[in-house]
Amino acid sequence: LAECDRVGDGRADYSHKHRRHGVNVQVVTDPNGHVLWMSPALPGRCHDLTAARTHRIIRICERQGVPVLADRAYQGAGPWVTTGRRRPPGGQLSATQRTVNRALAMSRAPVERGMALLKSWRIFRRSRISPNRMTSVTKAVLTLERQR
Repeated sequence: LAECDRVGDGRADYSHKHRRHGVNVQVVTDPNGHVLWMSPALPGRCHDLTAARTHRIIRICERQGVPVLADRAYQGAGPWVTTGRRRPPGGQLSATQRTVNRALAMSRAPVERGMALLKSWRIFRRSRISPNRMTSVTKAVLTLERQR
C-alpha cells in the first residue's frame, strides 16, 4: 500500500487492513530483488490477489514459463504460484511443512529486501498528492530504480 493523505475516490482508496488511505501497487522483481515492473495504481481497498489478476501478472508469468514465489496473500492463485502454507484452524503445521515454509522465506528474502528499498521512498510512505496521480509516481520511481 502506498499511502496518500488525500482522498481520491473516497471509500475506494481506504484500506481497512492498514487503516489509512492509499493505493495498491504490485511489483515484479527478479530473484536478486531488482525491480523489473511496477503496476499502475489501484484503489487501496483492492486485495493483492485481485490486483495481480487485474494486471494479469500470474497469467503472463505462466505463459513465459517464469515461476512465481509469493507471500500468503496470493494463496489460491493457481498451481503456478508457490506460497507458504497456513496453519490450519486449531492445529499446527507438520515439521515438513514448517521446513518448506522456511525454505520459501529464505528464497524470497532478497525480493523482500527489494520491496523494503521501494518502501524507503518517502513518496510511498507519506504522499501529499491525490491517489489518482500515483500511477505517474510509480512510473517515475521505476525509471529511477532501474538506473541504479
